[in-house]
Formats: sequence, structure tokens, C-alpha cells
Amino acid sequence: MFISYPIMQLETLKKVDLRKVWNHEAIDFTTWLSEKENLALLSDEIGIDILLIETEASVGKFNVDILAEEENTGKKIVIENQLEITDHDHLGKTITYASGYDAEIIIWIVKDVRDEHKQAIDWLNEHTDEKVNFFAIKMELWQIGNSPCAPKFNIISKPNDWAKAVKKSTRQSNLTETKVLQLDFWNQFKEYAQNKSSQLKLRKAYPQHWYDISIGNSKAYISLTANSQTNLIACEIYIPDSKDLYYELETNKNKIEEELQAELEWMALDGKKASRIKLSNDADINQKDKWDQYFDWLMITAEKFQTVFGKHINKLLK
Repeated sequence: MFISYPIMQLETLKKVDLRKVWNHEAIDFTTWLSEKENLALLSDEIGIDILLIETEASVGKFNVDILAEEENTGKKIVIENQLEITDHDHLGKTITYASGYDAEIIIWIVKDVRDEHKQAIDWLNEHTDEKVNFFAIKMELWQIGNSPCAPKFNIISKPNDWAKAVKKSTRQSNLTETKVLQLDFWNQFKEYAQNKSSQLKLRKAYPQHWYDISIGNSKAYISLTANSQTNLIACEIYIPDSKDLYYELETNKNKIEEELQAELEWMALDGKKASRIKLSNDADINQKDKWDQYFDWLMITAEKFQTVFGKHINKLLK
């Protein structure tokens, strides 16, 4: 017997002019973008945890739209907003702001990008070292029927982290085989987690044995490690400078371990400011055929840490 089902009514997806929502760059768009939840949207898109410092920050005679920092590293970020097609004036200002604050991450958000300016940003990324990173981002607004507008950050140009690291090793001869292996491991982990639609806030990878992930609070963050000497991978909550927070969490040790269904290592690190709460697993990262297995463990464990510790930390810091 053939059963006829009603056809679902579909709406048309339409693009909205930016100026209909944000009439003025500084008063409207910069104010909107500087709000925590909107910077989080930008953070998720480019994989860098952005923490606002101030808006309209002074650089000589000029004001940078947004001055921020990468949450776990303190690296300076400048964001220049232009709700028009790119021009030479704003490109020059963006570089001026970056030099004025010694910024390592430069984000240029625009209505559209001219080919010559995309080429310029690509050239800057190719000819600067790994400490300087340029992003050109096309801002878009979309609407379904009469629904509220939804923002979309569309990356037009971004740094090539792998190329920069290899270039640095060629120039300075200080990127060892182990460092290259570590960079490859974390880049592939990031790609693996993204392909699995993980909710982790994935950042840029570096040639080091650890990879940090924000949990939305500057007091603590997740640190994943891959140690080729001890043949261990680990996921930990790293608390850089708050013994009070560590001991508060430790009072909830049984509850936290029950929620995680795991027995953790609790390390207050006497004589040091930092503290760690850690879970380890056997792994030899030289065995590349097992990387997907390691990535899966790291991703699932980090997601559990993000949920459980995020809840407890936010509760304690309220």
C-alpha cells in the first residue's frame, strides 16, 4: 500500500545587506562583535580563543576597532572591521595597528575581499614567521524567510601553519624530527576532531608535546599531551595560578571521578603556582597507524573533561 506524506514547506535562504543590521561600523558592528558570545562565534570559526581587552584602543593617532588576546597564551590580537569591500587604506591601518601592539594575530573583517588584497594577505602569511598570522574574513548575514538574521564568518585567507613551521626549520635548523612529528600529530588531531563535529574549541597547533583547549574560563583549561619518551598520551585540567580553585575541585574529587568514570591523578605541585588534574593512557605516537585510535581517546576524554570540569569550575567561580 502506498502511503502519501505531506510535502514539507521549505523556505528560501537569502543574503542580507550588512548595513541593514549594522549601520555604523564602530557604534553598531564593533559593539556587537565585542560581546562575549559573538567573539565566541569568531573564535570557533578560526580556532583561536579570543578574549576581549578593549574596543577603540589607541595606536598613535589611530584607534584599532578591537584589541584582544588569545585566552591561554596572552598573544595580542587586533581586529579591524570594514563593512565595505577591502581597500588599501584599511590594509595599511591593519598593519599599523599590528605593529603598534606587537600583535601576533591580525584579523581583518570585511564585506568583501578584492583579489589584490587577498593576494597581499596570502603574501604576508607566506613571508612572515610562525609568530605572525593574518586572517581576511568576509562577514555575511543570512536569513530564512522572515527569521532573525544569522551571522556567518567566511574565511577568505588564513595562515598556513605547517608551511610556516617548515620554513622556520629550514631557516633556523631548530625544528627536530620530534617537533615535526608533534606538529603533524596535533594538526591531524585537529582535523580528526573537526571531521567528527567535536564541540571542542580547537586552536592552532604548534610543534610541542602539548595542545591546549579552552573551557571558557581563564582560570583553567584543558591540556592534551603526547609524550614520545614515556609513551603516554594524557588529558588534564591545567590550573596555572589558583591553588584555591584546585583545592575546591579536590573537595569534589569523588563526585568528579564518578561523573568521568575514571580515577584521576591530582597534583597540587608543591612549590609551584600551577596544579594539574590528569588522566593518562598508553600510546606510542611513532606508530602512525594507531593515530586515529589515539585521536579518538583524546577527543572523547577532552569532551568529558570539558563537560564535567566546566560545570564544576563555573559553579565554584560564580
